[in-house]
Amino acid sequence: MSFKIVPLPKDQWAGTPIPMGYTTKEYYDVVITRQENGFTMTMEKKRFDTPVTHTPEEYDFPDKLYEEHWTGAYAWGVIENGELIATIETDPENWSNRLRVTELWVAPEYQKQGLGHALMEIAKEQARIENRRAIILETQSCNVNAIGFYLHEGFTLIGFDSCCYASNDLERKEVRIELGYFLS
Repeated sequence: MSFKIVPLPKDQWAGTPIPMGYTTKEYYDVVITRQENGFTMTMEKKRFDTPVTHTPEEYDFPDKLYEEHWTGAYAWGVIENGELIATIETDPENWSNRLRVTELWVAPEYQKQGLGHALMEIAKEQARIENRRAIILETQSCNVNAIGFYLHEGFTLIGFDSCCYASNDLERKEVRIELGYFLS
């Protein structure tokens, strides 16, 4: 099946909800240990006793295109029968010369068909044209499928935030991790 990626102009698409959600049987267990001479951190893939599902409805602030805090955002997407089925949004981080992927979403029934890769290629090309040194993004330590996709796309772990989503992210096995793709 052939899909056409098109620009999603801000004046038409701002505020469009992105129904982020996933089910996972695995997670990366983030363990931080303080030692006398510093810290050690490990991330080991483990299995949940029962699958965990995250739905858009559980979040107080669901993802939307062109959020106000992404002042330089730009989005592209795939529209089938008048419906948005996949999108990527980027926002330049000028102070560090990086490009942040703020949204990457493919409707479940269209996953594993190359759409995510094609959208990521758009961001990589944007970063090259703008002479960015890296592309960065965040996901959750329990979103194992997304992590696998990003690693396959050439990203690597660059950091984490153990209290981004709630004060007990480590216990909930949902730690924000930052991944980066280096262009230079």
